[in-house]
Amino acid sequence: MKISSIEQLQQAEQALSQIFSGIDTQVKKNIRRVLTAFRDQQVGVHHFAGVSGYGHDDLGRAVLDQVFAAVMEAEAAAVRIQFVSGTHAIASALYGVLRPGDEMLAVAGAPYDTLEEVIGIRGTGQGSLREFGIAYRQLALTEAGTIDWQGLATAIRPETKLVSIQRSCGYAWRPSLSIADIEKIVQLVKQQNPDTICFVDNCYGEFVEDREPTAVGADLMAGSLIKNPGGTIVPAGGYVAGRADLVEAAACRLTAPGIGSAGGATFDQNRLLFQGLFLAPQMVGEAMKGNHLTAYVFDQLGYPVKPLPFEPRRDVIQAIKLGTPDKVIAFCHAIQQHSPIGSYLSPVPAAMPGYESELVMAGGTFIDGSTSEFSADGPLREPYIVFCQGGTHWTHVALAVEAAIEAVGSAT
Repeated sequence: MKISSIEQLQQAEQALSQIFSGIDTQVKKNIRRVLTAFRDQQVGVHHFAGVSGYGHDDLGRAVLDQVFAAVMEAEAAAVRIQFVSGTHAIASALYGVLRPGDEMLAVAGAPYDTLEEVIGIRGTGQGSLREFGIAYRQLALTEAGTIDWQGLATAIRPETKLVSIQRSCGYAWRPSLSIADIEKIVQLVKQQNPDTICFVDNCYGEFVEDREPTAVGADLMAGSLIKNPGGTIVPAGGYVAGRADLVEAAACRLTAPGIGSAGGATFDQNRLLFQGLFLAPQMVGEAMKGNHLTAYVFDQLGYPVKPLPFEPRRDVIQAIKLGTPDKVIAFCHAIQQHSPIGSYLSPVPAAMPGYESELVMAGGTFIDGSTSEFSADGPLREPYIVFCQGGTHWTHVALAVEAAIEAVGSAT
């Protein structure tokens, strides 16, 4: 007898009860880490005030940088609302570190779509790294979608200035990287050349585990504040964290040489930046629960899912291979209808700046484009995968997924 979508979700909740409990334990560890940093830096209400104009001598911003660095176990951090996106923060880091004649090596296969024009794989005339004489090479993944460890062991050349490590799967059908994977990559790179910079695109990965890449040897990392570390309430921005000299080099690309991290008004957003960081571990935990729930029910319906329902989470993305463009559109339509904002809208495929393929996106979020809130999207290209991200609370994800089940049905 066919069971209803409500019953499917109830079964999933029962099956995942121990997983959910484990996530709560993880959240507690990460909140302790954040609270310790707040306490050590003696954060007070006076740090919520901001300055205007150039942004010089912003005490709140300076303390936030120190808190963020402590949470990430990094020498320094620059948390700025002037970063337009995670891609912007990553680009600032790359342009800050790399110089003509250097080589950048990507070790986790092809980069995320929005970095293709930054690197120079696609597009011309806009000042890509390639146009500035910076070479690019990528290490292909294995057939299983994992790091080619044997190839990586001999991949570093004298000109390889920076190794790029993309933690999240992006729009690829591959496992995202664990902190243990990143630690192993760093060790293999440093064995070949200790001076090669290990850079991590940390988008979607913050607070998923109890350590961050900078705690296991990464020299520099970057991410977005409308993803995990903004706790769903930060309205814009990004961060870079890592070695102090490299963070400053990235900040000089965001502002200008000689200004670096000393500039950038916070526009009275300091309270939200602090509060978002405090909320972040809990919000990531809720998203992880939603991921497990989504994986469980769509696996039961016969769709390939990655990660599998009981596999550890390595980011806050759940991929479902739906197989047809109509199902991707129908899935996103169901999620949009069960979003708090713009529920009356119907997602349609469209071009988006920085992406090669048309995208269909359900993003009924309070902050435009916030993927720490619940959203779903996918490029309209084979094999037609939809990617679910974020979620402020898993019960909302459950309601939206219930509608998505009705919209796409079983795989057979």
